[in-house]
Amino acid sequence: MLENHPQPHDIQLEQVLFALGNPVRLAVLQSLAQHGEQSCNALRGDIAKSTMTHHWRVLRDSGIIWQRPVGRENLISLRRDCLEQRFPGLLAALLAALARG
Repeated sequence: MLENHPQPHDIQLEQVLFALGNPVRLAVLQSLAQHGEQSCNALRGDIAKSTMTHHWRVLRDSGIIWQRPVGRENLISLRRDCLEQRFPGLLAALLAALARG
């Protein structure tokens, strides 16, 4: 496992909720849920690379995303199975709330 990716049993609810308490990180969650694994550059949009690096770190350290290097960039994917194992129904509820707006 890559550095800073917590084991499923180490993912804490308060860390997940803190990480998702930001609109940029919520948008990343929604995009990953809808489109699957994506490159950092595809998810970044117009936001500064340094700012997104911070958001990736928060999401990764909380256990929400996998970040894996491929060549000169990182691919980001949702840790759907880990989150479902740790907090059944949480991800579905969050995504449903996001869809309702």
